[in-house]
Amino acid sequence: MKEVETLIKKALKYKESGLTELEIADELNVSKETAAWFLSKRKEKKPTGDLKIGWRSIGIYPTRISFISDALCDIIMEECEEVDTIVGIAINGIPYATFIADNLGLELAVFRPHYEKSGAFSSNYASVKGKNVVFVDDVVGTGETFKSAIKAAKAEKAKTALCIALLNKRARNKIDDVPLRALIRARVL
Repeated sequence: MKEVETLIKKALKYKESGLTELEIADELNVSKETAAWFLSKRKEKKPTGDLKIGWRSIGIYPTRISFISDALCDIIMEECEEVDTIVGIAINGIPYATFIADNLGLELAVFRPHYEKSGAFSSNYASVKGKNVVFVDDVVGTGETFKSAIKAAKAEKAKTALCIALLNKRARNKIDDVPLRALIRARVL
């Protein structure tokens, strides 16, 4: 219970800082529904089946991120025949995508999801226009972030070859007919 109280305090602090519910969910590695529950100070009914994921032991050292990215590279090479660009989904997918792009000698693009619209690709990185892309994120929950990224890629005439994450909370292996792979799959039983 102490951890829940800590998460509620963090969620409220993030809200005061101007983050949206989706951004708070991303920061805390929980679903949007769980973030909303934290912000309601548990006045609403608690969402069922969510997992809190803590990446701190990985995320504080670039070497550890690099090791994890090497494993993700293996999966990409196993699953994809042709890839031009690795796309990191902001914010937590970017470090992994950076190492993956470097290891595979590919371009790096960044996708910024939006909780109400489809999101956008950052103009400070590679364009995805007409390219074969792989999307990288840390956690797949509902799949909505990947869905909006795939939709934005289609608008740029890009083909999504694969969606890859460290952890998949879903039972499915596809998102909008795009293969979904992860290092770990977690399920609530």
